[in-house]
Amino acid sequence: MRGFIMFLIFPLLLNAQVQKSTIERAEKLLLEKYGKAHQERIKTGLKQVSALWQKEDGSDEEFLQFVEENFAASPEELSLIFKRFERVFESLDGHFNIMGRNLRWFADVDEGKMILLDEYLSAFDSSSHLTEDLFKSKIAFIILLNFKAPTLEELQMEGEKLKREEWARARMAMRFTTRVPAEVQQEIVKAFSQADNYISNYNFYLGNILNSQGKTLFPKDLKLISHWGLRDELKARYLDKDGLEKQQLIYELMLKIINQEIPQEIINNPQFSWKISDGIPKNSKGKEPDTRYEMFLNIFNALRKADPYSPQYPTFIQRKFNREREIPEAKVKEMLENVCSSPLRFEVAKIIEKKLGRKLRPFDIWYNLLKATPKIPEKELDEMVSKKFPDVKAFEKEIPSILKKLGFKEDMAEFIGNHISVDPARGAGHAMGALLKEDKAHLRTRVPEQGMNYKGFNIAMHELGHNVEQVISNSLMDYHFLKGVPNTAFTEAFAFIFQGKDLEILGFKQEDEMSQYWDVLNEFWMTYEIAGVSLVDMEVWNELYKKPDMTKEELKKVVIEKAKMIWNKYYAEVFGEKDTPILSIYSHMINSALYLPDYPMGHLIAFQIKNYLKDKILGEEMLRICKIGSKIPNLWMKEAVGEELSEKPLLEQTEIALQKLKK
Repeated sequence: MRGFIMFLIFPLLLNAQVQKSTIERAEKLLLEKYGKAHQERIKTGLKQVSALWQKEDGSDEEFLQFVEENFAASPEELSLIFKRFERVFESLDGHFNIMGRNLRWFADVDEGKMILLDEYLSAFDSSSHLTEDLFKSKIAFIILLNFKAPTLEELQMEGEKLKREEWARARMAMRFTTRVPAEVQQEIVKAFSQADNYISNYNFYLGNILNSQGKTLFPKDLKLISHWGLRDELKARYLDKDGLEKQQLIYELMLKIINQEIPQEIINNPQFSWKISDGIPKNSKGKEPDTRYEMFLNIFNALRKADPYSPQYPTFIQRKFNREREIPEAKVKEMLENVCSSPLRFEVAKIIEKKLGRKLRPFDIWYNLLKATPKIPEKELDEMVSKKFPDVKAFEKEIPSILKKLGFKEDMAEFIGNHISVDPARGAGHAMGALLKEDKAHLRTRVPEQGMNYKGFNIAMHELGHNVEQVISNSLMDYHFLKGVPNTAFTEAFAFIFQGKDLEILGFKQEDEMSQYWDVLNEFWMTYEIAGVSLVDMEVWNELYKKPDMTKEELKKVVIEKAKMIWNKYYAEVFGEKDTPILSIYSHMINSALYLPDYPMGHLIAFQIKNYLKDKILGEEMLRICKIGSKIPNLWMKEAVGEELSEKPLLEQTEIALQKLKK
């Protein structure tokens, strides 16, 4: 592995053009000009610039001239430079974000049939040349010469001492620790776009999926996306007396998807029926040709081409955990394994078995009736929601009222609501934030012709949590370079909190004091499920780096093997069944590149935040918390809720909940 990483770094070393003697001359020149008081800054700046300076950037003499002309010694000059960059980069980031949103509009937003052009537009990244242009114009080098880009380890040690502007300056410099060529960046965008389009159109008309008796169990017009729609439909059937047969059929369909034993014609096609127990029918063109794993592999191969241009973190895995997530992979793995191996899972499973009146099946990993809910059928919830929200604009109009119910003051609820636009989603739904303070965040959710249903409202509440965080941490942030939260897991935390309040917004309250303990068990079970899924994702990515020339057929085999391995280790004993690959059904694994660990981390973060908010007003505290900005996770958690990020609060509260419910 070490030899492989060195092989990746070697091209970057070949591109480095600055001689050691030139760097020494530059240091001497700057020390003579500005004095030893600036020695540490001079050394850091020269190291950062020379690491990414390439032949086309200029000769050694031009390097010397550049550093002499652009090193800023006085605090006043540094402050002036920083303020210039704050203003300019908000404009750059914000307008490129708007262009990207517009280019992807017809792929993301349901405005009728997609045409081939939409795929080309969504694959085009207008900002793909931006970073390289900032290097070529020397703007990036001015930042690297004057502002330190600390490593994760340095931020962990020194972060608590940094003032807010110092954090913003560090974040500004950290965005230029890699220099990925525009053609590589464009290839990455293309791979993600193709995978997104594949997943967004991976729908099934469940009424056309027949059971072993050749009967249909679902309405003909029930069109569901994999995996989200299928999973949510499976969850919804726990309320049906005859729901088990429907759940079993969905589970069998999921296994066929994982194994790529799906006839090509059944995907997104209302005209083709399939008796699932018969395998690939004779009137079919054949099974899907492992397209699922081809999309995954395309993303891996595209991202791997960026490895040589990131000397700090020379693999995508390192960049994802250390640079983007800023929680080391080993730490994430430890937390997830502690949840998955907890003996509490057996006790919670027994409670679920008692509720179901049967032994658990593998798909009961998605059991969702632990949480205290009003005794109201989903059909009635659907009718209530569709009447209230006949289209996306009705939901958009209601956002300020929803926020007021969650404790936001009227003026702030209106401000946030005016910064969110709701669009009909082509896919399962998502949230897209803004980067200009005056721009709007966009919420995408599916709304059928007959109006939004309860599942759609539940998803919309999840995305609203994202949007509210995005608006506060952008439009109300003091520094552009501190915008956002530490990583995606933190915005997922707010999404989970909002999603968990969906019934409260509809007017249903917890029915008794024991409800809080049922909610804890529900949180544990959801985290237990997605933690295993995330461990599979992590295992697969590590295998890809061990064998980077893997074919799509080999990748399919690895995914299935790793899914079975994690299942057998943490789930088989609980569910009484071995060797199921069901943990690999998640579409995120195909089109989102190691995004999945953000979900269990989001659950753990959300749980700690909810614990903190028990006797507080969500709206008021969220305003304070989201303005902390993008500090590293542990420091953010300390400032937000007074304790470091940990799985222990969830496990401790689950044990307490089990004891209370036994009484």
